[in-house]
Amino acid sequence: MINKNSIHPYLHTSIHQRIFFNKKILVTGHTGFKGTWLCLWLEMLGAKVIGYSIDIPTKPSLFELVKPKCIDIRGDIRDFKLLNSVVKKYKPEIIFHLAAQPLVRLSYKKTLDTYQTNVIGTANILETLKNNNFVKAIVAITTDKVYLNNETGRAFKESDSLGGYDPYSASKAASEIIISSYRDSFFNIKDYKKTHNTLIASARAGNVIGGGDFANDRIIPDFIRAILSKKSLKIRNPKAIRPWQHVLEPLSGYLLLGANLLKGKKEFAQSWNFGPEKKDIKTVEEIVKIMCLNFDNKIKYSIDKTQQPHEAHYLKLDITKAKKQLNWKPKWNVQIALNKICEWTKAYQQKQDVRKICIEQIKEFTDYSIF
Repeated sequence: MINKNSIHPYLHTSIHQRIFFNKKILVTGHTGFKGTWLCLWLEMLGAKVIGYSIDIPTKPSLFELVKPKCIDIRGDIRDFKLLNSVVKKYKPEIIFHLAAQPLVRLSYKKTLDTYQTNVIGTANILETLKNNNFVKAIVAITTDKVYLNNETGRAFKESDSLGGYDPYSASKAASEIIISSYRDSFFNIKDYKKTHNTLIASARAGNVIGGGDFANDRIIPDFIRAILSKKSLKIRNPKAIRPWQHVLEPLSGYLLLGANLLKGKKEFAQSWNFGPEKKDIKTVEEIVKIMCLNFDNKIKYSIDKTQQPHEAHYLKLDITKAKKQLNWKPKWNVQIALNKICEWTKAYQQKQDVRKICIEQIKEFTDYSIF
């Protein structure tokens, strides 16, 4: 257990943050980019984190660099028997479900794996709740790509129709339907505290960026690799519009949502968008240009004109609901987010302690956040 006195003082000023102290929390997909940042934040809050992931997804790996303090379990989200045994053994009070195949382009190559991981994996984690009434809440993470995208340029609301052109988007839309089905069929809020004790919510985030993302086929990691290797960068869809946000933005939303569910506020057991302000919805090329300035233009880039698998052109999220009902709002604009990535990357280049950098960025973010 983490000494309460060792935790950053600000993190005790929020009633939402205090609720995680000493709580047993299961994070699936804990070795991934977002999962590692979340585990580190929960560690700082004094939570007892149990991580469940199939493997280390990248080389290098943020998880291996940062080494968040948690019980580290290697397991496939598709293995219901093992997953259920872990839930029964550790008895988490809340689950943050992040385990997924998270890449659009990879979903064209590993289509069945994508569906099995994202659809069956989500069903498996929800199925574990049926006979384990000690789990009070689950926040299941999906994506901004769950919406039926007709390329109108309109920002999507939580009430919009679900759909998916590519296998990744379709798998995440299907997982949203499964989440809704389990909530209605087995964990209906009308029966809360009568036949069950669990509240289920889903969270849909925009394009998440931040230090330590080493995944393939993402513009920021591709840019960082070009910087580190001193090679030129090729960008695929320069005019594609995305809702860019630092990783701490949606994580603050997940934590705020989870805190409300733990407090038994059943009105929050629904779907939520977490994205940036409208001014931070920019094209891929605009992001690259800002990054070039941050690195003193030490990189050249060109447009890859070869034929590419289909990816959505316009992706925008309407975050009105989270602002009004959850009292959540983004704190770092895209320029600050990119500055933080540059800060992290330069520290990594200089072989500094990036765990310390991550902790300092979390502290700085919470000083500016309502959460």
